[in-house]
Amino acid sequence: MPATHHSSAPPTSSKAKAAGKRPPGGKAAEPAAGVPAPAASGERSSPDPSTAVGRIPVLDVRPVVQHGRRPAKAVTGESFEVSATVFREGHDAVAANVVLRDPAGRPGPWTPMRELAPGTDRWGATVTPDGPGRWTYTVEAWSDPLATWRHHARIKIPAGIDTDLVLEEGARLHERAAAGVPEDRRPAVLETVTALRDKNRPAAWRLAAALAPEVVEVLTRYPLRELVTESDAMPLLVERERALFGSWYEFFPRSEGTAERPHGTFRTAARRLAAIADMGFDVVYLPPIHPIGTTFRKGRNNTLNAGPDDVGVPWAIGSPEGGHDAVHPDLGTIEDFDFFVAEARKLNLEIALDFALQCSPDHPWVEKHPEWFHHRPDGTIAYAENPPKKYQDIYPIAFDADMDGLVTETVRVLRHWMDHGVRIFRVDNPHTKPVVFWERVIGEINGRDPDVIFLAEAFTRPAMMHTLAQVGFQQSYTYFTWRNDKQELTEYLTELSGEAAAYMRPNFFPNTPDILHAHLQHGGRPAFEARAVLAATLSPTWGVYSGYELCENTPLRPGSEEYLDSEKYQLKPRDWEAAAREGRTIAPLITRLNDIRRRSPALRQLRDIHFHHADQDAVIAYSKRSGSNTLLMVVNLDPHHTQEATVSLDMPQLGLDWHESVPVRDELTGETYYWGRANYVRLEPGHRPAHVFTVLRPSNPQIGGSPTI
Repeated sequence: MPATHHSSAPPTSSKAKAAGKRPPGGKAAEPAAGVPAPAASGERSSPDPSTAVGRIPVLDVRPVVQHGRRPAKAVTGESFEVSATVFREGHDAVAANVVLRDPAGRPGPWTPMRELAPGTDRWGATVTPDGPGRWTYTVEAWSDPLATWRHHARIKIPAGIDTDLVLEEGARLHERAAAGVPEDRRPAVLETVTALRDKNRPAAWRLAAALAPEVVEVLTRYPLRELVTESDAMPLLVERERALFGSWYEFFPRSEGTAERPHGTFRTAARRLAAIADMGFDVVYLPPIHPIGTTFRKGRNNTLNAGPDDVGVPWAIGSPEGGHDAVHPDLGTIEDFDFFVAEARKLNLEIALDFALQCSPDHPWVEKHPEWFHHRPDGTIAYAENPPKKYQDIYPIAFDADMDGLVTETVRVLRHWMDHGVRIFRVDNPHTKPVVFWERVIGEINGRDPDVIFLAEAFTRPAMMHTLAQVGFQQSYTYFTWRNDKQELTEYLTELSGEAAAYMRPNFFPNTPDILHAHLQHGGRPAFEARAVLAATLSPTWGVYSGYELCENTPLRPGSEEYLDSEKYQLKPRDWEAAAREGRTIAPLITRLNDIRRRSPALRQLRDIHFHHADQDAVIAYSKRSGSNTLLMVVNLDPHHTQEATVSLDMPQLGLDWHESVPVRDELTGETYYWGRANYVRLEPGHRPAHVFTVLRPSNPQIGGSPTI
């Protein structure tokens, strides 16, 4: 990436002001608590503008999305690493720092970078934006004359080489550096200048004065910088926390009816909200709530001949009663929907609404906008297909016929639901629509309403999934449902938490109305428990489809991922009270997991995850850290057998020394153990499927007896 350089301009120019001993932005700033202050700037380079690199090369700045054409992403309070390759000719020392600028262009505290591994020339620093909006970040690289001098002086002074000359060079450098140090910290540096020039003292004493820890600390915080070279400004989009962290619960309001009126309404479904909130969920996701077509309506279990009592598939949107901006009359009115949203808000639940851009043959668009659909040679409209699956009750949209009109109408529909309290949309099959369409739609919505969140339901090829995330989708469904063994999970989470975390935020659903994985079909309740622990602790956002807590796992037929008597085609009332009374629910585990997530900052982030060695393939161990909060998870992936294993911890990844032994509290049971580098575990399906440990740090740790030592 070409670097942007600051030339040596006349004193009256704005660039000359930028080259003075001030932090970025002009006025000198006091350091934030616990954060290094902005550096004093030295002279800046003035290269030929045609050069591709600066005086001090700053290359390969990351995170970067689509070569900087799209912003990297974070949420308010999320920490992430900025890295770059920084080096120079010869042997003089270089250093670097990150400047994070808020949406108003104001620079934040100066953040020094560290070399990530000796000899790699790769530097990094962790930054944390503290508010939403469009930020930028740059890397400043510079020659560090004081570090160079210290290196030479440590060699030459003991050898008696050019002693007075070396000490005078040091005095002059410290004199220059003192001008950039705040007045209250300046005396220590000026005293060093005096000491370096004190010829009545031994040379070793004079050098020691310059190497004193308090002097080095001041000049590390307020360094003397020369040949400062700045990278291009990289875009950063900071969004609200729900874009990264949340617990989702999907259910069909129409199944929440009464004995007298089996088809539920928004008002009867609102009675279910308290139980959902009690389980600790943040988001209630509703499948489409619009009128459903009758032409080619599907019957129970996807039969092609619907009976008079068959309710149809909610994704076959549109009838004479209305389209995407209407509610199904059997669910109630728009006022009833408003009531549902208000009841959810009282319980601190957000509503996520399914947005499926497709139509039943009865949708008003079919008659009003026939150009929006693909017509076959005989004049009929082609229905949707995903061979061998056929969706005779759905017409897909032909986007290239009138892209502008479709963008306008889509934005209108979305804003309609936003006006009724919806700020999250789960987008159905976005990968079957042009990427540029979503880039335009999301850009228009978020340009005015940046708090609105879009989740991409795209179980498709990696390139499409990643690109949808890059062009605007705040969250993405993933392959988690199909990643069940240790190697698959380790590789996939390593991918998601790496460079992809700069733009793609995963939402882990163990099940959906479309997907009942064989692992759940054959693993029973232990599989449901283990997958819940994995989803809730591996990803900052997770969710379940209603019935998961009851461990519903009967497939339509062997080898199928479809549910028998799928709720997509029929009402499915559930007796929640009887299930709780009879112990047929894992709702207590789900509740506990969501409580742990809310109390644990480490589980509210994606980027810091580390896998630890367990000597059994069926046992997976991993940790997550955020500040002083460290969690360690150990999960039995085998739903049929008890597993015993030795877990070998990478102690530095836990913020510990190799020899330490510390207490760990199992948040699922409340038990406390002492763990060190190697630890025995025994995990029994149905009794103890996993450990979710908080790593504690006592002032005087001691080893105690425990079944897991």
